[in-house]
Amino acid sequence: VQLQACGGGLVQAGGSLRLSCAASGFGFEDYCIGWFRQAPGKEREFVSASSSGGDRTAYADSVKGRFTISRDNARNTVDLQMNSLKPEDTAVYYCAAQSRGTYNPKRPADEYVYWGQGTLVTVSS
Repeated sequence: VQLQACGGGLVQAGGSLRLSCAASGFGFEDYCIGWFRQAPGKEREFVSASSSGGDRTAYADSVKGRFTISRDNARNTVDLQMNSLKPEDTAVYYCAAQSRGTYNPKRPADEYVYWGQGTLVTVSS
């Protein structure tokens, strides 16, 4: 099982980044995929998630209207388009898969079973 997140980097406030998560080794199309982030000294927090078919999405209030999640089950990828970035969005971003057939996106991080290695997003003011 592998989830590999990429696309992080340094961007000025107000800018945009697009993160991508590539999955392999499990039935990707059967899993809700979520994005989480963890800032220094803080707990990992939910950012966004997509249901297995991509027909349902969820967002944290802090990113709603600025971030958009999308998935391509043919390519086993989930992207997170991040616009109007703020310094408080600075964190390591992780993609993760929830238990097969489950869609409870805002459940705690420990209910997600597979995790990627994270990609760092830094937003300067």
